[in-house]
Amino acid sequence: MNVQVLGISIDHIPCLKAWAESLGGINYPLLSDFWPHGAVCRKYHVLREEGRSERAIFIVDPDGIIRYIDIHDIDDQPDNEVLLAELKKIIPAAEEKMAHLYDQAPAEAPASGVIMYCTPWCPDCRKAREWLSEHNIAYSEVDISKDLTSARQVRSWGNGYQITPAFDINGRIVLDFDIPKLEKNLLKK
Repeated sequence: MNVQVLGISIDHIPCLKAWAESLGGINYPLLSDFWPHGAVCRKYHVLREEGRSERAIFIVDPDGIIRYIDIHDIDDQPDNEVLLAELKKIIPAAEEKMAHLYDQAPAEAPASGVIMYCTPWCPDCRKAREWLSEHNIAYSEVDISKDLTSARQVRSWGNGYQITPAFDINGRIVLDFDIPKLEKNLLKK
């Protein structure tokens, strides 16, 4: 679609590198707004008084005009469908270019068993992987950052919220890394 994603943070380069590595890699450029501290964030009006930046998303069109702004809590994950809808408004023929993203069946999900819907960067997803491994529980994993159909399904289970990890345990849904619910549904007593 001729779109470039950029990440920017007020952290210094070694910190950004460590963060990206902790997620298993990032497939878009990460930029450091470390010095002068927060200069770019200040220009976009997303630098807090205490010196941290807001979590913000800007869509800038090819002419350099900001066409969309989303500022939300640092712990909230952006809704990819909202961003794609905004791109459709900005980019001619984007609807056709993105149609295949919505029409695909969930790529990785088996018919039954334990399926964990997650994202690479979610801290609770990392904890859930460790917990499942410690308890020798076989599971399949679906990355909802790459599978929009599955992301939509997770949001429907969460009443519009994208809650990760989400588990489908033979048709029983468990949202979030809720150990008591996982124990009840997965561990034999």
